[in-house]
Amino acid sequence: MRICFATNNEHKLTEVRALLPASIELVSLRDIGCHEELPETQDTLEGNARQKAEYVWNNYQTSCFADDTGLEVAALNGEPGVYSARYAGPQRSAADNVAKLLQELQGQPNRAAQFRTVVALVLPSGAVHEFAGAVDGTITEQVRGADGFGYDPIFQPADHSLTFAEMSLAEKNTLSHRARAVEQLIRFLEAQAGKR
Repeated sequence: MRICFATNNEHKLTEVRALLPASIELVSLRDIGCHEELPETQDTLEGNARQKAEYVWNNYQTSCFADDTGLEVAALNGEPGVYSARYAGPQRSAADNVAKLLQELQGQPNRAAQFRTVVALVLPSGAVHEFAGAVDGTITEQVRGADGFGYDPIFQPADHSLTFAEMSLAEKNTLSHRARAVEQLIRFLEAQAGKR
């Protein structure tokens, strides 16, 4: 089965490719000739994931899935949430986003947070299917680790001593929010393939 992951984020492509079985061939937006920025104008993770997947289907007639991920911090009433990638401004700088979040939490004893991912899948039938994954954790006091991307250097999942950025990709993929959503997606795709 050939399917497009509607993202321009190479880190996400690498993460998801590592999770997929050989029976699913993952192609990128570039592979299908899509070079434009995908629309992301909804105010929920579900809305953004669906908007991106439907855009690719409507314009490229390619089975695809898209994700939207947010870091939800308890002390900030769930922010940055759907605005995680643009938290410090439209330039989408991960370093600036991390710096802003650490500043907002300065002196804050409650550092509980969760990463949440929603994946929207569009198939030729036109039906949209959604899958979600979440992982609880805490925001560290400072940046730790050189791997990962986004908020990974300051997110320490519950019951672990390392941040996502201190883990190998294989370790992160055993417990991450995105991995949990993609595992549901894989089970669904395999079940669909079995019906043929």
